[in-house]
Amino acid sequence: MQRLTLLFGFLVATVPLTQGVTGSGGSECSCGRNHFTCAVSAFGECTCIPAQWQCDGDNDCGDHSDEDGCMLPTCSPLEFHCDNGKCIRRSWVCDGDNDCGDDSDEQDCPPRECEEDEFHCQNGYCIRSLWHCDGDNDCGDNSDEQCDMRKCSDKEFRCNDGSCIAEHWYCDGDTDCKDGSDEEGCPADVPVTNCSVEEFQCAYGRCILDIYHCDGDDDCGDWSDESDCASHHPCRLGEFLCNSGLCINAGWRCDGDFDCDDQSDEKNCTASQCTTDQFRCKSGRCIRLSWRCDGEDDCSDNSDEEDCEKTELPHCAPDQFTCGTGRCIGQRKVCNGAKDCQDGSDEIPHQNCREPSEEESCNVDNGGCAHKCQQVRGIVQCTCHTGYRLMENGKLCQDINECAEDGYCSQGCTNLEGGFQCWCVQGYELRPDKRGCKALGPEPVLLFANRIDIRQVLPRRSEYTLLLNNLENAIALDFHHDKELVFWSDVTLDRIMKANLNGSNVEEVVSTGLESPGGLAIDWIHNKLYWTDSGTSRIEVSNLDGTQRKVLLWQNLEKPRAIALHPMEGTIYWTDWGNTPRIEYAAMDGSNRKIIADTHLFWPNGLTIDYAGQKMYWVDAKHHVIERADLDGQNRRAVISQGLPHPFAITVFEDSLYWTDWHTKSINSANKFTGKNQEIIRNKLHFPMDIHTLHPQRQPAAGRNRCGTNNGGCSHLCLPSTANYTCACPTGFKKVDDYNCAGSLDKFLLFARRTDIRRISFDTEDKSDDVIPLADVRSAVALDWDAKGEYIYWTDVTTDSINRAKWDGTKQEAIAVTSLESPAGLAVDWVTNKLYWTDAGTDRIEASNLDGSMRTVLIWENLDRPRDIVVDPIGGYMYWTDWGANPKIERAGLDASERTVIISSNLTWPNGLAVDYETERLYWADAGMKTIEYANLNGTHRRVLIGSQLPHPFGLTLHEDKIYWTDWQSKSIQSADKNSGLGRMVLRENLENLMDIHMFHRHRTPVASMCKIDNGGCSHLCLLAPLPKAYHCGCPTGINLLADGKTCAPGMTSFLIFARRTDIRMVSLDIPYFADVVVPVNGSMKNTIAIGVDPKEGKVYWSDSTLNKISRADLNGSQQEDIVTTGLMTTDGLAVDITGRKIYWTDTGTNRIEVANLDGTMRKVLIWQNLDSPRAIALHHEKGFMYWTDWGEHAKLERAAMDGSDRMVLINSNLGWPNGLVIDKEGSRLLWADAHTERIEAADLNGVNRRTLVTPVQHPYGLTLLDSHIYWTDWQTRSIQRADKNTGNDIITVRGNLPGLMDIQAIDRARPVGFNKCSVRNGGCSHLCLPRPGGITCACPTGIQMKNDGRTCDNAPETYLLFSSRGSIRRISLDTTDYTDVHVPVPELHNVISLDYDSVEMKVYYTDVFLDVIRSANLNGSGMMTVIGQGLKTTDGLAIDWVARNLYWTDTGRNTIEVSWLDGTCRKVLINNSLDEPRAIAVFPRKGYLFWTDWGNLAKIERAQLDGTDRKVLINTDLGWPNGLTLDYDSRRIYWVDAHLDRIESCDLNGKLRQVLVGQVIHPFALTQHDRWIYWTDWQTKSVQRVDKYTGRNKETILANVEGLMDIIVVSPQRQTGTNSCGVNNGGCTHLCFARATDFVCDCPDEPDGRLCSVVPGYVPPFPETTRSSEKADAGDSRRNFDFFPAKPTDPVENTSENCSQKDASQGLCEESVNQVLPAINGEGLHISYIIGAVLSILAILILIAAVIIYRHKKSKFNDPVVSNLTYSNPSYRTSTQEVKIETVQKPAIYNQLRYQKERDLNRTQYSKRGLTNVLYNLNLTSQLLYLIAYRF
Repeated sequence: MQRLTLLFGFLVATVPLTQGVTGSGGSECSCGRNHFTCAVSAFGECTCIPAQWQCDGDNDCGDHSDEDGCMLPTCSPLEFHCDNGKCIRRSWVCDGDNDCGDDSDEQDCPPRECEEDEFHCQNGYCIRSLWHCDGDNDCGDNSDEQCDMRKCSDKEFRCNDGSCIAEHWYCDGDTDCKDGSDEEGCPADVPVTNCSVEEFQCAYGRCILDIYHCDGDDDCGDWSDESDCASHHPCRLGEFLCNSGLCINAGWRCDGDFDCDDQSDEKNCTASQCTTDQFRCKSGRCIRLSWRCDGEDDCSDNSDEEDCEKTELPHCAPDQFTCGTGRCIGQRKVCNGAKDCQDGSDEIPHQNCREPSEEESCNVDNGGCAHKCQQVRGIVQCTCHTGYRLMENGKLCQDINECAEDGYCSQGCTNLEGGFQCWCVQGYELRPDKRGCKALGPEPVLLFANRIDIRQVLPRRSEYTLLLNNLENAIALDFHHDKELVFWSDVTLDRIMKANLNGSNVEEVVSTGLESPGGLAIDWIHNKLYWTDSGTSRIEVSNLDGTQRKVLLWQNLEKPRAIALHPMEGTIYWTDWGNTPRIEYAAMDGSNRKIIADTHLFWPNGLTIDYAGQKMYWVDAKHHVIERADLDGQNRRAVISQGLPHPFAITVFEDSLYWTDWHTKSINSANKFTGKNQEIIRNKLHFPMDIHTLHPQRQPAAGRNRCGTNNGGCSHLCLPSTANYTCACPTGFKKVDDYNCAGSLDKFLLFARRTDIRRISFDTEDKSDDVIPLADVRSAVALDWDAKGEYIYWTDVTTDSINRAKWDGTKQEAIAVTSLESPAGLAVDWVTNKLYWTDAGTDRIEASNLDGSMRTVLIWENLDRPRDIVVDPIGGYMYWTDWGANPKIERAGLDASERTVIISSNLTWPNGLAVDYETERLYWADAGMKTIEYANLNGTHRRVLIGSQLPHPFGLTLHEDKIYWTDWQSKSIQSADKNSGLGRMVLRENLENLMDIHMFHRHRTPVASMCKIDNGGCSHLCLLAPLPKAYHCGCPTGINLLADGKTCAPGMTSFLIFARRTDIRMVSLDIPYFADVVVPVNGSMKNTIAIGVDPKEGKVYWSDSTLNKISRADLNGSQQEDIVTTGLMTTDGLAVDITGRKIYWTDTGTNRIEVANLDGTMRKVLIWQNLDSPRAIALHHEKGFMYWTDWGEHAKLERAAMDGSDRMVLINSNLGWPNGLVIDKEGSRLLWADAHTERIEAADLNGVNRRTLVTPVQHPYGLTLLDSHIYWTDWQTRSIQRADKNTGNDIITVRGNLPGLMDIQAIDRARPVGFNKCSVRNGGCSHLCLPRPGGITCACPTGIQMKNDGRTCDNAPETYLLFSSRGSIRRISLDTTDYTDVHVPVPELHNVISLDYDSVEMKVYYTDVFLDVIRSANLNGSGMMTVIGQGLKTTDGLAIDWVARNLYWTDTGRNTIEVSWLDGTCRKVLINNSLDEPRAIAVFPRKGYLFWTDWGNLAKIERAQLDGTDRKVLINTDLGWPNGLTLDYDSRRIYWVDAHLDRIESCDLNGKLRQVLVGQVIHPFALTQHDRWIYWTDWQTKSVQRVDKYTGRNKETILANVEGLMDIIVVSPQRQTGTNSCGVNNGGCTHLCFARATDFVCDCPDEPDGRLCSVVPGYVPPFPETTRSSEKADAGDSRRNFDFFPAKPTDPVENTSENCSQKDASQGLCEESVNQVLPAINGEGLHISYIIGAVLSILAILILIAAVIIYRHKKSKFNDPVVSNLTYSNPSYRTSTQEVKIETVQKPAIYNQLRYQKERDLNRTQYSKRGLTNVLYNLNLTSQLLYLIAYRF
């Protein structure tokens, strides 16, 4: 047994006899001389006793601290005397339990045998092996934690204390190591964070979005974003705003406690600041009046406890006596003859004290004592054994119920007679001390939010890792252990997020309707998410994915903060630190709500539940205390009351508490029972917020799921309660029965709050507002709704858009996003399904269909900031307010007819409008007049409805007999009677940024209309109008209504069309106003610059310099297609030859001018030399000229024929940035705009008679001309301007407020196109027909030669370069002299490194190291396929053996050289040793050689046979980075580039005759050879260059300014020539055939492919027989393990097997038996001794004779049709593409063998072992002996 204060797992320290004892919080208790100082209590109280009372065996301190460590002389014979003086039962000695407390009862015990799965502690305990080295002191002597230090990974930094942190935390400014070693020795010049113009910089340097500045939220974490916000006051009534921006309780102002983090709440205070319900301490501090004389030192100077009357006696320990004065003394001092109590109450008669008699003696009947007896001063005094207390009679002993006191057991406790027994709940195991409980499972992890990240720390090791980073402001968090998810709230983004526990898959869970979600809790049993929001004063619940969200509690909540769940009990607990701080609980369905603590609370932050101990713990940041209580609030007590500056969050695990502290920026721990053993787990954190213990026992799986497997039968939410469960509905939805919710809302109040749109359902009684889940609502102002389509509509004045969505937030879409500047009013005509809106920026009123289509401008004159708009479809009118210089209210027909002003006096800011259709009244709110008024619909009988207490009304709506409005200043939604203005009621308050308001219902008045019948006969818009007209037909903006009054013109005839980077717009010139309309192109635009129009086909063309393509579409936006997608960089200029049907463009990036057909085909580079940033381009088809501007270093204006000839400079002086260019054909002039000189100038078409037309123009860009006007776009003014083309006068702004303006064109589709010079048979040209002055020119696409007839082009270039540039493969023709690159349109290129080409199939093969694949494709981009898709790391080199049809590659990542067939099959590793970063690779099939470079530590160039054998180092000296490698097959030399030594070298095929070709190149990467030239790519110069291969001279740049240049090869008919032994029928090999220098070999792939493989040429092994007899016969014959020939790429084998006789089958001539027999090709002779050679010569002669005899006798067999029809396709070994037919009818197989040898000029009598075997096999010789002899040789 242990004493009362000896708690499990902790050894009580001996308190020395000193004059002072220091408490855990640092305060010191001091007693006078001759007194002993007891241990400081958990409440910080001090107790002093006489010194002689120490070690007297009596509990005088009440906590036994006066008896700890004392040697007491009295233990009974049945007891054991501990070293510390304690007496325990002898039966407890050596039982494995530390009963003495100092472990002396377990010393010198015989060793206990531990089980196999146990660890033997040094003190003799046995613990689980799993507990060894888990960071927890399970043995008690820490012997289980004497472990080797954990090794840090490569991506971790080791702290000096041995712990590991993320490598990128080193020297990041944050102290992440506990010892701070990660920030030692760091460079002093830490880079300064520079925030962008759209960001705000916090005081400590962090950048946040500027929109978060002064929004009332602590987004920086130090409130610096909310300081100096004079215009914004985020605090509520009853709160004080700190200078830092923090809001605190107003009662905390000048209370002597620093509650603001900048201490501003205690500045400028006077002495009399305490309120009537407060008490003023001597220090000046104010505390609650109820705390006066409550026994606690709340003032810190005890002045609140002075002069108090004692109302109740202090509680003494069970083994103490309470004196009459209230003092506690030990029981032994009662009746000891001395007055130990000051009043002598311990010796008075009623304590059964009497004079000692001689008969009283411990020797007589033990003095009458039940247990121990001692005589003090002659008086018998009875005492009890440990575990008992003395009863009131002073003789008998009573068992002490240790279980009634906290701390004896960690969890469960069972009281026993004289003792107790501890036990643990499920999921825990009793520790060796038999008191503590250890959680089963993994090591616990502390998961905590750190504002900018979420981290995890191992509390027992202090190891520290990052889970999520780059967060904005993470506050609350929780986890779901079973689903491995972590959830957190972000109060900057106002989001609740989730991610996997490994940090992946970050998702939004709740993204709307949050203001300050400070608390978060997960119901892991029923899979629900609960959260608190102190901004909305709510507690909400949803599914884990955020769906079916419900406001659970909203009444009588002020600032709910922490939240904790007990799903096993079905209860929810939360703290509220509003004006009346409290802790409450309720059932998890919101019922049975109850306050469990509301006294002595100030700022209750953190809250946690100890599920095993059934306790709750919380922290109070202002009271600086950690408290605990039962789950019903009973037995409340302080655990720690000192040393807590600002605790925020708390969690519990096993017997420890862990909490975060804002002021110390640390995570701390202490014992949960006593508050002792305090420890700092981590300090110097960023901003530690919420904290949780990540462990399965913190979410016990033992709880019952009350909802079962079918969601409790509920249609929506199933929420657990204390007894069972409740079916609940999402906010606003009513229940139709006990289990089901309504499917929709019938009536709700809809209102906008800038960043969200909310609804208040009138279907339920709670009237709580619910955020409609919409995305990217930035500044919603106006609202309306359509019940028929169930849509809500809103305007956004930040995004300048009109949007709609279903009332539940689904199907959100923007329906108008262009030509809007400040859409402030919105109204729905529910009769004709039209949408009307006002725009205060453009001063227009517009209308459209409800989906935004057929948009039209109705009113554009005499409007000055129109605001709200309402419609009256019944009367056919619309009404709007205008609060410009002359505020007024107007009305007009819904077709804009009959416009009139109805109210124009006594108006200031007329905001909201509403029509009462019943009473035919118009209501409006005036924020300037602070009134709500109404009048008749014609403006008569004006009345003030409400004229008081309206600070700033804005939105207004009517429903039934109520009027509802929003008020900016009072931040409320109110209602009143619409007739009298009485009965005012506040529906919602404390809502910032309230805007428009409407009542959604399903009972709008039906109205008959002609527009409902065949759209009124209108082709486009049918608009209501006042009677008698009733309706009117309208047309979309820019299109005129025809004379019939019903039909609109098919489109714009005369218009401007311009590019605006992300869209293309048109401005009609057919109508009397300018309104831009977006061309609705169904495709993305990133940076649209140049634009052109084909009026004949009605198409618009544009270039996008970000997407690098030229596209086109119809003018109505349909038929969008990309016509040029490769080879573009910055296409600044574009012109359509509408007559010649061509498109011309300039490219500033490539410095080219190109032309193509209108569909992008037959593309040709016209001009590529001496261009420096060409920009605008203009065409004059009739004259055959093109003109362009060049604003490079020497700006100029040039002209050339439209075929690129006759080029000349027209103007090259006084030019800066010549941008726009246009031809005035009528005036024969050239006009251009210069953004640098700020002029628009003109000159004749030959460049003379230059003059300034308009100046100054700020920054003109695009320029165009139509009729008598010029039009231009201006970057600076963001406008389109117009002026007279002759004088430059009459300048007007066509359209303004258009950022991103680029090119512009003016089009009149009524003008004739003109005569096309190429119209007749394309001018006789096979490809391009281009006009020029006086005629036409036939031209060919880039790189293709023109034939001698001058009209016909070749089909493709014959010789060309192929090179890769990471994201592209390009071609440069060597047939022409322009050397311009053309993109090969291969799709899905990411990072192409190496290339090769197969001239047989005309395919390009390439490696992509981003995808780690090898692929092939046709040169037209088709047929792309992945050849090798697995097992690659960094494939740097690639080479094709075009003869054997094999593919070779190097893999730098795996340090291997591999080979496969060209289709990727038959893959084999050739070389994998002694390679260190192999790079380039080349093959010489005719010689059978393989060459490669290796640029590892020991750079070298090597050679091997094509099968990887006979490996030889050719060059290994004077090498740096040998990158590229190529072979000159004609001169038999190797060429390579060295990127480190910057040179190009060569040698012969044996590594001899080495010479430097070019001694200085910058950074070459790859090279190739053709004719007399060496070509190479260079990274540094970004160019393709060439040099003479003989002299190294004549260096020339072929192509410049290409990023990411990689490999380069030559494709030429002279390149891949010659053959080898594998060229015919794959050499007779079943799989891989490798030619060598003098022979060839067959080989098998590394991985079997399901086909039997043979390394014997010509031998095709049969399939194993399936009969039992064959299985027996062939069981031991390994030669049976062969397969058929595979279908080799490009070598298909045709075979027939009809009429196969049994005899033929037995001889292996049928497909079923051996498939086929192919001739093998001989190689080198036998390298053996002369004797063996002589024997073989004799054998050869004998074999020849036998062959002739057999041939003559068995000629019929060779005439078998099965054999005679064998045909082999052999396109690789050919002089033509004809198939080679082997006709074995006329000659035996051996003849082919001999013939081939003859062709190879080899001795007929020399046969290799392999060749001899093939001959014997082909002749089907039966002499097994000869076969074996030959095979063995």
